Amino acid sequence: MSDNERPGKRERFLFDFDPRYSPVLTVLGVTPATAGVLVGRGTLRVRFGPWVVETSLDNIVGAETTGPYTPWKAIGAHVSLADRGLTFATNTRSGLCVRFREPVRGGDPFGLLRHPGLTVTVADPAALAGHLSTRR
Repeated sequence: MSDNERPGKRERFLFDFDPRYSPVLTVLGVTPATAGVLVGRGTLRVRFGPWVVETSLDNIVGAETTGPYTPWKAIGAHVSLADRGLTFATNTRSGLCVRFREPVRGGDPFGLLRHPGLTVTVADPAALAGHLSTRR
């Protein structure tokens, strides 16, 4: 069994920061040091500055690559008015939309909103999608 196949192995995926949006993201507390996706030990944990989403890998029902996006609809942390989906975006090129069986907390400090999906603009959306599909 390789390191990547061990049940306790954690895999980290970095956000793909577009330098044009870094000043705005920094004001929000989102930097390469405070943003990332961690998959392992049965959980998905996404940190985006002050925002955190955590759920069981069993709660993931699918993941699709999406994009491109318009800057005002994507950059930063956004909740979709259409479906309550949450977006953590650092670029407008592409990301991965992860869908959940049971909606998750993460968009507000009180946990009142639950989100059926989360879009993250990681550097390699296809690799994250593949990793999630093998871990479920």
